[in-house]
Amino acid sequence: ARYTEKTALQSAAISRNPCGCCMRKWRWCPVSRKLLPYETIVKAHEGNPEAVEAVLSHYAGYIKYVSMMNGRVNSDVEEHVKLKLIESLMKFRFDR
Repeated sequence: ARYTEKTALQSAAISRNPCGCCMRKWRWCPVSRKLLPYETIVKAHEGNPEAVEAVLSHYAGYIKYVSMMNGRVNSDVEEHVKLKLIESLMKFRFDR
């Protein structure tokens, strides 16, 4: 996506508005970030492919960020992180 003046204005408008829960700027508020629904996590744990894909797409930006090496996305690291996330989904215990 191209970063235009319009997106810059939208971005500035979003970050200027404080969060209602803690009065921090929206981007930095840990509470206002969208969470995955509990049901999606349970279905992913059970092996539902759509739910697993929803989890992967939810964390896609973070996965790409941690996979960066020298300003580029390292695809080997990206695949490793995705596999570890899927392994963790299958091992997750709900009884704690």
